[in-house]
Amino acid sequence: MESSLTERIANVQRRIDAACERSGRKPEDVNVIAVTKYVSLATAVQAFDEGLRHLGENRFQDALPKWEAISGETAEGGDGQAIWHFIGSLQTNKVKDVIGKFTYIHSLDRLSLAQAIEKRAAQLGVQVPCMIQVNVSGEDSKHGLEPEQLPELLEAIKGFQYVQPVGLMTMAPYEAEAEQTRPVFRALRELRDKMNRAVALNAPLTELSMGMSNDFEVAIEEGATWIRLGTILVGKEG
Repeated sequence: MESSLTERIANVQRRIDAACERSGRKPEDVNVIAVTKYVSLATAVQAFDEGLRHLGENRFQDALPKWEAISGETAEGGDGQAIWHFIGSLQTNKVKDVIGKFTYIHSLDRLSLAQAIEKRAAQLGVQVPCMIQVNVSGEDSKHGLEPEQLPELLEAIKGFQYVQPVGLMTMAPYEAEAEQTRPVFRALRELRDKMNRAVALNAPLTELSMGMSNDFEVAIEEGATWIRLGTILVGKEG
């Protein structure tokens, strides 16, 4: 029998708690993003009403109906507002649509994109916390900077007023055994710590956006502060 959303949320929280206990971390330091890109508007609203406040999408045109239904309005039975995370590859020409609706950008991967975000954010007068996406695994199919390109980008955006680099993001290869993803997550944490020592940043990088349905427990053990959960949490429809 398929489990309900309530049951899946509780199960995920138990697994987060256990991963934190194994690694000496506090569960409240791990934030869950419910990735709603594969579910209907009704399911996204239900996720919000179940208390999932951080919602993630990777395509603006698919996200817009959900954003319109949930943001700015309190969904029935819920409280507060949703906080939207853009987690997919962001085209420069879509920045005008995304900034102002999505609080967090998890896929900053080039200077031209940072410049476009800065320009649009300045027009709106909003600060935009960004994760810089790094292709730690080196897979051709993955987006993101190569690790050695990161210092140059950080230096280039230091003078920006509205783009706020707060951490790093990566995607690990899909592995049948989640343990095999550990080197990727560990490398991202070590890269973040190295940047905090090596680059004179305006503020330290504190966040690590890493870990998905297949490997989030390993990511937590390696320091994830944001995990992006779709199928295991909100399911997949269609």
